[in-house]
Amino acid sequence: MLLAKTLAEIRGLYEEPMAEARRRWSSFIIPPGSLGRLEELAVRVAGITGNPRPTVGAKAVILMAGDHGVVAEGVSAAPQEITHQILPAFVKGVAGIGVLGRLAGARLVVVDVGVAVPVDCPGVLPRKVRPGAGNIARGPAMSREEAVRAVEVGIEVVQEEIARGATLVGLGDMGIGNTTPSSAIAAVLGGFTPEEITGRGTYVNDEVLRRKVEVVKRALEVNRPDPADPLDVLAKVGGLEIAGLVGVILGAAARRVPVILDGFITTAAAMVAAALQPLTREFMIASHLSEEQGHRLMLEHLGLSPMIYLNMRLGEGTGAALAMHLVEAACRLINEMATFEEAGLSNLDEEKILYS
Repeated sequence: MLLAKTLAEIRGLYEEPMAEARRRWSSFIIPPGSLGRLEELAVRVAGITGNPRPTVGAKAVILMAGDHGVVAEGVSAAPQEITHQILPAFVKGVAGIGVLGRLAGARLVVVDVGVAVPVDCPGVLPRKVRPGAGNIARGPAMSREEAVRAVEVGIEVVQEEIARGATLVGLGDMGIGNTTPSSAIAAVLGGFTPEEITGRGTYVNDEVLRRKVEVVKRALEVNRPDPADPLDVLAKVGGLEIAGLVGVILGAAARRVPVILDGFITTAAAMVAAALQPLTREFMIASHLSEEQGHRLMLEHLGLSPMIYLNMRLGEGTGAALAMHLVEAACRLINEMATFEEAGLSNLDEEKILYS
């Protein structure tokens, strides 16, 4: 089974390349630690790739699209039709992720893993496992077999992109109503209450927010997902695009490629991936802090710190695309800055620079 094989292939960070990268940082003609988290980021990428002087080549943002039956409960201000209607805008590059992905030089890969209606849009990868997830307020989102298949779609897609040369992968999502199942996943795997983890999604009003919280509670009561079984949680209260994103994370980790999380939905997928294989956390980079109220709690649960604070809440992979610039900057710095020795500076010069 592809999922089991992929999980078995994931290993931890390479320690020696990380140590070598730290030594190089300590010898640069700058005060120690003065580039802050950029230094940490370069060292992390060294540990992921095994290269003490890592570089960023081809980049890809993989956007998974799927629908949710739970929209029937009135949890979203947007109609479900938006999911498939916006796909051509992604492909044409005129949606938010199209612009920011292009700016980052990233290939955008749009995947139909669970859109509710037939998708006839050139450029969208047809990988539909089923037409939309079930209404989690009344039953499971999908069967366990369907959840596994959707995860494996993600593994297949990301490993195809890596085979094409991708060295850095960003996550994106599209699915009206998907903040509700993401809240349910986070509540189960993070031990949070529905009240503290559930946010406004498509900027719903107070009445709809209260309804969302009640729907999340009902989904947990009806389905009783097992927090010790991540696939059970994913199948019962998740979504097809969330499952696809779980696979992207796992597949990238198995091939030792850094994967950049976007916002609330992709972080819910990250929680599932980390529950399946804790080592995947080492391969995750948190791009930004979403305006969704529970996102900070989810990132803290994963032990990740976001790099960007821009009050963003769009999704699509927009935060991941922006963070690609920072990952590339960190790698450029470790390769292109000069050490004291390379710059021909003496130890006395070093002391003056560092301590004056």
